[in-house]
Amino acid sequence: MKNKRLGLLIAILLLCIECLFAQNNRSNKATPAASAPNVQDNTIAVPQAFNSALDSLVYSYYAKHAKKGRCKRVSDANVEYSDTVYKKRLANLPYEIGMPYNNAVRSFIDFYAVKKRRQVENMLGLGKYYFPIFEDILNKYDIPMEFKYLPVIESALNTGAVSPVGAAGLWQFMPSTAKMYGLEVNSLVDERRDPIKASHAAALYLKDLHRIYGDWHLAIAAYNCGPGTINKAIRRSGGKKDYWSLYPYLPAETRSYVPIFIAANYIMNYYSNHNLCPAEIDMPVYTDSVRVEQKALFSEVSKAINIPIEDLEILNPQYRKDIIPGGGVYYLRLPTHYASKFLQYKDSIYAHSSSTNMQSSREEGEDEEVAYAPIRDARGARGRGAKGKKGRRQSVKNVSYKVRKGDNLIDIANKYNVNVSDVKKWNGIRKNKIMAGQRITIRK
Repeated sequence: MKNKRLGLLIAILLLCIECLFAQNNRSNKATPAASAPNVQDNTIAVPQAFNSALDSLVYSYYAKHAKKGRCKRVSDANVEYSDTVYKKRLANLPYEIGMPYNNAVRSFIDFYAVKKRRQVENMLGLGKYYFPIFEDILNKYDIPMEFKYLPVIESALNTGAVSPVGAAGLWQFMPSTAKMYGLEVNSLVDERRDPIKASHAAALYLKDLHRIYGDWHLAIAAYNCGPGTINKAIRRSGGKKDYWSLYPYLPAETRSYVPIFIAANYIMNYYSNHNLCPAEIDMPVYTDSVRVEQKALFSEVSKAINIPIEDLEILNPQYRKDIIPGGGVYYLRLPTHYASKFLQYKDSIYAHSSSTNMQSSREEGEDEEVAYAPIRDARGARGRGAKGKKGRRQSVKNVSYKVRKGDNLIDIANKYNVNVSDVKKWNGIRKNKIMAGQRITIRK
C-alpha cells in the first residue's frame, strides 16, 4: 500500500511538472520576452527595398500634396533618449508581441527619427486613412494589432511601391504568393495594390506563418524571407526556434527586419516625443465601394460624376491602366458622396466606356465633350449633372508628346507643369529611362 501511494505521488508530481512546462511554453509563444541580447553585428544595414520604399514616398502624389502638420512643438529637431527610456517605452506598449530593445533596434529608431523625418510625418498622415482599414481586417482574423505597422516597413504606406525583386503594394506581395492567397494579378488588375484585398491576404499569410512556427517574431522574419529560409536557419542552428537565437544564421536583410518592425512600432507611438508631427494629407475619411458590372474607364467615370482622375487612382490603385475590366467581380472605391452619383450614371458610363478606344484616347490630344444620362428613377425624372447642367461633364485633355533626342522626364514634366511621378504612372514607366521617338501621354 505504501509503495502504491508513493508511486501515485510521483506520478502526480511528474504530471504537475509537465503541465507547468507546457503552460510556460505557451506563455513564451504568446508573449515573447521583452528583452533581447545586444547584437554585435558590424553588418547591420538598411535593406535596399525598405530604403527605396521610403525614398519613393517622397516623390509620391501624397507627399507632393501634403501640408505640414499643425502640432505644437518646441523644435523641429530630433530628441535623443537613453537606452533605459527606449526600453521602458517599448515595454509599456499594450502589445501581444514582445518589443525587445537592443542596439539593432536603437539604430533603426535613430534612422526613422533622424534621417527619415519627412517620410515618417507623411506616413503618420497616411496612417489616418490606412490604419483603420488594417485594424478592422487584423481584428477579423485575430492577428495582433501591432501588425498594422508592417506596411510601414514594407512599403512606407505607398500603394505604388515596387521592390527591386518585383514585390508590390502596401504589403509587398510577390506575384506567386499573391495568387496563392486569391489576389488577381494581370495586365489590367493588380490586387496587390488594393489596400483592402491585400490586407485580407496578408492577415491570412501571417496567420499561416504563426501556425507553422508558433512565434510571432519568426512569423515576421518568415514574412520577409519566406519559410524555406527560416527552416534552413533552424537546421543550421541545431533546431533552435527563437528569432534572436537564429539571428546569426539569417540573411543580412532578415536580421534587420524584426529590429525595423520594433523601431516602426516605437516611432508610430512615440513620434511626438521626437518632435514629429503627422502631415496633413487630403485622403477621404469616409468611402464606399460600388460594384462595377461592366467595363468602365476612369476617364468616363471622372467626366460622369465630376471627380478628378487622380482621386480615382489614389483610392483604386489596383487598376493598372485606369480600366475596370468587365466580366468579373470588381469594385470601385469612392468618397461616400460620389457613390450615389456613380449608381445614377453607371449605365451611361458603361456605354461610353464600351465604345471608347482606350489606346487612341490615351495617345490623341483632346477628347470630345460627352453627354451623360442618369438612370431614371421610379417617377421617370432625370438627375442633373454638376453645376446644374443636365448630364454634361467637362472632359479631360490628353496630350501626346513625342520624345526627342536629349529629352528627359524632368524636362518633359516641367514643360507641361506636371509631376515626374505622374508622367511615369500615366505611361507605365518603371524607371527613368525613355527613348527618342517614344510617345509620352500627358494629362492636362
